[in-house]
Amino acid sequence: MPTTLIKAATIVNEGRITVADVLISNGWIEKIAPQISVPADTEVNAEGLHLLPGLIDDQVHFREPGLTHKADIWHESRAAVAGGTTSFMEMPNTVPNTLTQRLLQDKYDIAANQSLANYSFYMGAANDNLEEVLRTNPHDVCGIKVFMGSSTGNMLVDDERTLESLFSNSPMLIATHCEDEATIRQNLTRYQETYGDALTADMHPLIRSAEACYISSSRAVALARKHGSRLHVLHISTARETALFERDVPLQDKRITAEACIHHLWFSDKDYAEKGNLIKWNPAVKTKEDRDGVLQAVFDGRIDVIATDHAPHTLAEKTQPYVQAPSGGPLVQHALQALLDMHHAGKLSLEQLVQKTAHNTAICFQLDRRGFIREGYWADLVLVDLNKPYRVERGNILSKCGWSPFEGHTFASTVMHTFVSGRRVYSDGRIVEDGNAQRLIFNR
Repeated sequence: MPTTLIKAATIVNEGRITVADVLISNGWIEKIAPQISVPADTEVNAEGLHLLPGLIDDQVHFREPGLTHKADIWHESRAAVAGGTTSFMEMPNTVPNTLTQRLLQDKYDIAANQSLANYSFYMGAANDNLEEVLRTNPHDVCGIKVFMGSSTGNMLVDDERTLESLFSNSPMLIATHCEDEATIRQNLTRYQETYGDALTADMHPLIRSAEACYISSSRAVALARKHGSRLHVLHISTARETALFERDVPLQDKRITAEACIHHLWFSDKDYAEKGNLIKWNPAVKTKEDRDGVLQAVFDGRIDVIATDHAPHTLAEKTQPYVQAPSGGPLVQHALQALLDMHHAGKLSLEQLVQKTAHNTAICFQLDRRGFIREGYWADLVLVDLNKPYRVERGNILSKCGWSPFEGHTFASTVMHTFVSGRRVYSDGRIVEDGNAQRLIFNR
C-alpha cells in the first residue's frame, strides 16, 4: 500500500488537542510526531484542519439483502465515508432476517465486495433460534441484537424463557431495542378509536410513548443485572431512562452501557410540524426535555456512545399517511457535521465528540486497534474544516434513498478527507473507490 504523510494536523484524541504530523504505512499509523520528514507517496497538507478518529457507528440499517430498493451496502458505505464514518455495525432486520450463521456470513460476503467502510454485522435473535445465536463467534461478530419491541421487520423477542436464556447464556454483547409492545398496542388502539385514519406524525411519541421505552429498558437492565450479562441499550430517547445507567464507573468496567442517536439529540416533538414522517423513528423523537435529558446523560457519562440508527426508506414510503409510513431515516452522511454544529453551539466539546463516537465505541465493543489515533493502530481518520459551511441538497446526498431530514440545512463544518484502514476513500467531495475496508475484529 502507498504511504501517506498528513502534515500539521490539529489532532483531537484522548482528551487532548495537539498539532502534529501523522505517517500512515500499510494501513497503520506508523508514527505521530511534531514533525515527520520522510518521503511518502502522498502528502496531505492539513494545516488549519482537525484530524479526528473516524466515527464508529454501532447501529445502522443498510437494508441488504432483501430491501435494496431503499438502500444497500455500496451506497450507504459511500455515504458513511463521505461523512467521516469509517466503521459500521449493521442490524439483522434485513430480508431474510439474519437469524442463522449462514445468513450472517452471506452479509459479510457482500460487504467484503461492496463496502468502502470497515464493517461488522449483528446476529439476530428471535423467539426460536437460541442455538444459532449461541454459535456466534465473539471474535469477529459485533454482538447479538434483540428487539424487545417490534420495529421495521418482524423480529420481536417477547418470550420470557427466550429472554432469560439469551441473557444468561450469551457469550458476548447483547444490544437491545427497548419499547414495550403491549403499551404501544394499547396506545395505538386508543388513538385509532379517537382519530380513526386521521393519525398524524406528531402523535408518534404519544403512541410509542416514554412509558413504553422505560418499561422495556428497565426490564432489559434488570435481566442483565440478574445474569451478569454484557448489555448495550440502543437509542435512548427519554430523560427518565437515563437514570437506569451508571455515571461514575470506568467504561471498561461497565457491564451495562447505553447509546444515544443523532436525531434524539437534534430534533424534538416541535419539529413534527415541519418534518412530519421524515423524523418518524422508533423509538420516537420526544420532548425538548427528553432531548436535553439525553444530552445531559451524554455529558455526565450515563450514556456512553453516540450513533445514528441510519435506517433509510424511500421518499415515496415516507410520504404515505402516518400509519403506513415506515419508521427510520438516513443519517450516516451528516452525523459528524450535526455533532460539529452542536460543538459550535457550545453543546459538545471536540474532545467529547471524539470520545462518544470513536473511543468509547471501541472500548464498549472491545475493538481491535481502532477508535484512537495511536501508533500501531489502524489508520481510520477524518480531516474536517470546522469553518467551511456545507449545505445539504438533494444533489449531494449519497444514500440510495436520495433524501435527508437535514435537507436545506447549512452545516458550519465540512468533511474534507476520510481514511479507512489506511487508504484515502473520500477527498474534497469525491469518493475514491479503491478502498481497504476490513472486517472488524474484537478482543474477546
